[in-house]
Amino acid sequence: MSQHKSLQGSSGIVVKRNVLKRFERVELLKKRGVWKEGDRVQGLRKTKADV
Repeated sequence: MSQHKSLQGSSGIVVKRNVLKRFERVELLKKRGVWKEGDRVQGLRKTKADV
């Protein structure tokens, strides 16, 4: 899949994404101790991308 021209720079992605993928949100919640193994992956809590 190609990227939109506004997201590409000379060295790759320049703009910080403000939406995380599900697996990224799960990893972030695991680090914070909010999500445990076996919890549902649907209906995850909101997270900030830059934290």
